[in-house]
Amino acid sequence: MLNINGEDVTQEFIAGAEETLKIARLFHIGEFIGKSRSPSCGCGQIYDGTFSRKLIDGNGVTTALLKRNGIRVITEEDL
Repeated sequence: MLNINGEDVTQEFIAGAEETLKIARLFHIGEFIGKSRSPSCGCGQIYDGTFSRKLIDGNGVTTALLKRNGIRVITEEDL
């Protein structure tokens, strides 16, 4: 993943996702509310990373990791 300056921030996204999972496990969290369309927390559709506001089908990095570990993920739009 690249930021707006073209710098690779993939490892930061992965580290953030792993830390989120660690905290979720620590507090026995079963559901996570993420920011819709976020490349980290989006669920179902996310921005494609080109900063053009184009959407693609898929989940953000954190959402994907949480779902793989049995945590239900919704966005603020699902409330």
